[in-house]
Amino acid sequence: MKKIIAGFITLFMVIGAGHCATVVGSVNGNPITDADVTARTELMAKQGKVSTNNRKQAFQNIVDDYVKLDYASKFNVNPTDKDADKELKRMNLGDLSATTRSMARLAMRANIAWQVVMARTIIPTIDVSKNDIAEEKSEIAREHGLPVEITLIRLTDIPEEIAKKLTKPKNCDDAEQMVESFGGYPQKITAMQYELSQEMRQRIANLPLLTWSKIQDDSMVLVCSEKKGKEYKNLDEIIKQNAEFKKASIIADQQLKQLRRKAVIIINDDRYKL
Repeated sequence: MKKIIAGFITLFMVIGAGHCATVVGSVNGNPITDADVTARTELMAKQGKVSTNNRKQAFQNIVDDYVKLDYASKFNVNPTDKDADKELKRMNLGDLSATTRSMARLAMRANIAWQVVMARTIIPTIDVSKNDIAEEKSEIAREHGLPVEITLIRLTDIPEEIAKKLTKPKNCDDAEQMVESFGGYPQKITAMQYELSQEMRQRIANLPLLTWSKIQDDSMVLVCSEKKGKEYKNLDEIIKQNAEFKKASIIADQQLKQLRRKAVIIINDDRYKL
């Protein structure tokens, strides 16, 4: 009974303090006003996140924030506004209204808390195989490139009958001489993998060394050599952590859905029905 009365008092205070701000719902007794939802949509826009139904998504995000914070508190994980402000400063979101800053703090506190809980309870249970690391590295190589110096041969306007005659060379010089012997004009390129275009990275990502690729857009490529840069030293460990985090995130999302089902969520406005 005391909890119910306290809930009504909280709602009354929010309405009074917000000059009759409309309370559109609550999560475990935490009221959510229409102004909160508006502020959250503004925050989403500043972060470049656009949804077909921004207000409903914003409401859902606020619900999840409170659910995460409630769960994290069971592990004595309670990030402060000061912790949130420190992270928000790094994001450089520009000027924020008081309500939007409040929502930004809520979102950041929830994010910090959730990451800590994941690190304590989920990530230690994750087992990452060599295949997982190889797949993650391959994906990074295709999308962003690695700190690896690549030397490759590129052929353009290559006739199919000539392509069939190209065999596996011993090295880069051998590849150039081979192409020239058939009247071709090989282009030798040396660059860091992350400096190559995404299209080129995707073509060479799983191409074995000294192996001609298939003809694509009237061109062929061959990777002569790969030389790891200094930044490559700790890459495997970073990739392992990324792979662990991906697996942990999937489990965390499933856990969040379960926690959301158990939470006391009251929705007063049909626009925000989950």
